[in-house]
Amino acid sequence: MEANPVVVDCADVTKVYRQGTQEVQALRGLSLQVTGAEFTAICGPSGSGKTTLLNLIGALDRPTSGTIHLEGHDLGAMGQRERSHLRRDRIGFVFQAYNLMPVLTAYENAEMVLALQGAPLEERRERVERLLKEVGLDGLEHRRPDELSGGQQQRVAIARAIASNPAVVLADEPTANLDSENATLLLDIMERQNRERRVTFLFSTHDPRVMERARRIIRVVDGRVETDEHRT
Repeated sequence: MEANPVVVDCADVTKVYRQGTQEVQALRGLSLQVTGAEFTAICGPSGSGKTTLLNLIGALDRPTSGTIHLEGHDLGAMGQRERSHLRRDRIGFVFQAYNLMPVLTAYENAEMVLALQGAPLEERRERVERLLKEVGLDGLEHRRPDELSGGQQQRVAIARAIASNPAVVLADEPTANLDSENATLLLDIMERQNRERRVTFLFSTHDPRVMERARRIIRVVDGRVETDEHRT
């Protein structure tokens, strides 16, 4: 059986922030690889560097030193326009605060990336309708975010994140604002997408509900990988 390709490759990554006259080292020579179809949680205490790491992998920021490759592309060597296109085409994002466009319907939010890519209308309609059905929002396509519950909004965010078949979905504390029932439903949806469609998920979390489901747990402490546990 052919091994899954390496999707994310972080090599000796450091990230230093300036806070006034002080320098804060968020990451200290961190290295890790993520292969296709993983369902992986990065965990660690507050301030450990896990959100910083997700921002770097998502091409939202640049490392101070070291390299991050996404599907072989060196993110640090890319210009702003290239990075923007890479984020649009190859990275899905699920945020703690949902980050949906308030003036758009659930359908329009889920369709947004495909529209930006210029996908044909019929292809967009078929894919978005299928995804909204898969995440349990059939019949709610025309509701705006303020007409949806928090759990429903996060399901729209998942549909949006996976609509363009990205290389990886980066989920930063996706269950933090959800009660147990909605968190369980959300994780069921993401796990099903991972197993059936081989969508690669990389979580930043301290939620035990996410860590129970993860098949790999990377613990980051003080900007370094402390442990890396693979589960069957």
